[in-house]
Amino acid sequence: MKNSKRVLVTGGAGFIGSHLCKRLLDENHEVMCLDNFFTGSKDNILDLMDNKRFELIRHDITHQYFIEVDWIFNFACPASPIHYQYNPIKTLKTNILGTLNMLGLAKRVKARILHASTSEVYGDPQEHPQTESYWGHVNPIGLRSCYDEGKRAAETLMMDYKREQKVDSKIIRIFNTFGPKMRADDGRVVSNFIVQALQGDDITIYGDGSQTRSFCYIDDLIEVIMRMIAKEDFSGPVNTGNPDEFTILELAQKVIEMTNSKSKLSFKELPSDDPTQRKPDISLAKEKLGWEPKVNLEEGLTRTIEYFEKWLSN
Repeated sequence: MKNSKRVLVTGGAGFIGSHLCKRLLDENHEVMCLDNFFTGSKDNILDLMDNKRFELIRHDITHQYFIEVDWIFNFACPASPIHYQYNPIKTLKTNILGTLNMLGLAKRVKARILHASTSEVYGDPQEHPQTESYWGHVNPIGLRSCYDEGKRAAETLMMDYKREQKVDSKIIRIFNTFGPKMRADDGRVVSNFIVQALQGDDITIYGDGSQTRSFCYIDDLIEVIMRMIAKEDFSGPVNTGNPDEFTILELAQKVIEMTNSKSKLSFKELPSDDPTQRKPDISLAKEKLGWEPKVNLEEGLTRTIEYFEKWLSN
């Protein structure tokens, strides 16, 4: 098929990975979804299983894997604090050994590889909003370090393989993203608030709720990922997120209002190294990829609330 690629998506049964697999199939690519199901779920990809161009592979990328592909999307890594802190050494191994293995594969078969990095590389930023040129303010020995420093080390590997081994590597830095297929138990703020509100439980806010986040709907993220993989002569890193900034308290109040919930707010101590501000500068994504988010917070929340209402009713 003209312009059709053989594609490997690591972490393909996860929240972002499963949406990406569907988009790739919709564009007539052949998709190999690789996942060890630590946080991914077969439920996320059930609707893809009957597609003849889709293949599911149970594998852990900390071990080598050999396959002939044109594109590699490296998305395998637990992304919520609850899960990446559950086994911090494994998180580091996934980021470092896993990325090494995927870069080795890309070099061997001359594939283009796109790595899913994160806004966590900026740590608790002293620059606001965050631009790609900012080096970050990260605690190397804290509870979040396995993820933050793991992703930073993975970016280093991506760039060194590009410079030394001429691997066609690309980096995107993903800011807070939400939407259907998020796990209800992953501890992320949007899913937490929605599930608590729908069940009438107290909404858990860490700190006083004045810390800010920017929330990007999943469809917008998938669009920029596809633009990045297709873009010639641009490696990034590039910020991918929604620059609209909200306090955590504003998000909680909006979710309560949209779900008609009777939930009350419950304030708890702020976890260590939790960033106080997080907002992407997406000027580079606009310039190089012609991209900016289209779905606002309220529209995205409406779709996500509908998903969790169905999930809770099953």
